[in-house]
Amino acid sequence: MAATDFDIAICGAGPVGLALALLLVKRGAPASRIALIDAKPLEQVNKDPRSLALSYGSTQILDGIGAWPVASDPIHEIHVSRRGHFGRTMITREEYGVPALGYVTRYGALVSALSAAAVQTGAAMLRPVHVTSSMEREDAVEVRFSDGKSINAGIMVQAEGGVFSEQDAKAVRRDYEQTAIIAHVTTSAPVPFRAFERFTAEGPLALLPQDGGYSLVWCARPATASRLYALPDAEFLAELESAFGSRVGRFTGVTPRITYPLGLNAHAAASMRTVAIGNAAQTLHPVAGQGLNLGLRDAAVLARLLAREAVPDNLLRFVQERQADRHVTISLTDTLARVFAGAPDGALTQSALGVSLAVLDTMPGAKRLLAEQFMFGVR
Repeated sequence: MAATDFDIAICGAGPVGLALALLLVKRGAPASRIALIDAKPLEQVNKDPRSLALSYGSTQILDGIGAWPVASDPIHEIHVSRRGHFGRTMITREEYGVPALGYVTRYGALVSALSAAAVQTGAAMLRPVHVTSSMEREDAVEVRFSDGKSINAGIMVQAEGGVFSEQDAKAVRRDYEQTAIIAHVTTSAPVPFRAFERFTAEGPLALLPQDGGYSLVWCARPATASRLYALPDAEFLAELESAFGSRVGRFTGVTPRITYPLGLNAHAAASMRTVAIGNAAQTLHPVAGQGLNLGLRDAAVLARLLAREAVPDNLLRFVQERQADRHVTISLTDTLARVFAGAPDGALTQSALGVSLAVLDTMPGAKRLLAEQFMFGVR
């Protein structure tokens, strides 16, 4: 192979890209041969207040690379129900012998911990740098920057991803039309350490325990989401209480809301010398909060293979090894989203979900399979 600047160039120094670099070094890859590239200054990213849901399995990965614990709120119970219909299920940490089913943290806090650990390894941190293009050759990948400079790497990992942009639009499958509203809300009677996944007529409504209140993810059809976004706070909270119910008392406060469109973006993950992981490979509906967790499992498998040898054959092995976990996780989240967004209110498929939840609570084996999928993925 021709001489290169780096063995592995990771485009995107978010949680998944940073975790990949740390996992590679832990497995013996030389840190000096790894480049982390990101367009945003670290100071800006460290202030990012977005909430993240981490499964217990994800925190095990992070703990192994020195990036856990960080400031977070544990989830001891998950209450899943269908608003206004019979049927619910409760998943608890005691059933599975884990300290928590998952944790809720801030994007900035997690990236700060990961970045500090990555700097200590000696990996090259190229930021803020805008990647404009890449050219894949037989013996290397040339990564070009907006300042006219470039680097050559044996393997390029695309780990830059997020909510949908115009550039993503052609790759996004829109079997359903939904928009997510996210904010932080407070209530008069919060239930400590309990998360809620409430299925409404238009999609899932999640409350994740955080900072004495809840991180809210409310999915609805675009017209409904636009109307809710424009409401004064008091009216928005009244609508939220009507949609969710009274399990956490009255909704008493809300931060400024933001919205983003939802869909499924899942595509082929590798060419000869380029591979995509995390949100760059699959951007999922937020139901069940599986996007970041799936991405961290991508990073763990890719690090094991590339630390052995950073060659194209191991990119093909990566795609094969990740196929089952990706397929199951994507299918579960996409199906749940389409049941509501793609069906008329009161459709049989929606009613069947409530019945399924009730049956699930009486079938410990099936319930365990579902819980373990969300905590650890297909193993």
